[in-house]
Amino acid sequence: MRSSFVHEEPLRQLIHALKYGGWQKLGESLGKRLAQLPLPLEVEEEVSLVVPVPLAPVRLRQRGYNQALVLAHEIGAPRGWRVAPEMLERVRSSGSQTSLHPSERRANVAGAFAGTAQASGGVTGQHILLVDDVWTTGATAIACGEALLHAGARAFSVVTLARALPELNR
Repeated sequence: MRSSFVHEEPLRQLIHALKYGGWQKLGESLGKRLAQLPLPLEVEEEVSLVVPVPLAPVRLRQRGYNQALVLAHEIGAPRGWRVAPEMLERVRSSGSQTSLHPSERRANVAGAFAGTAQASGGVTGQHILLVDDVWTTGATAIACGEALLHAGARAFSVVTLARALPELNR
């Protein structure tokens, strides 16, 4: 797991504006910074598919875009990696996790994600780069990664724009 920043002010406000303020262009700028993140050699050599963490359909309609998809395009395009949001879907809305304890977060996202019909052939044997905006406890990324592995992926790595410091986790 790699992140470009620590999830603290003023970046926390920028991510909030990206997610809830409609600042999609900000996501493109932050994504360019994420694309500069050095990745382990095995990730650079093995990954060919980038999958963003999917939003619940209702949240996607509210925002008009998926901030993780915006970031995924910025990290995938310069490397020639295909961005494939169609490989993973949110099959159950999990609601906000901001006030949940780490164990509650894991339970909240358990079974919330699944590989799609396209994933059945599309991820088989692949090392997938999973992209999200913030890593807090890893519950969401792990649930997504498990869904991709269940769909046939060989491995997954995770990049996020920001990582919450452990002492800030609830």
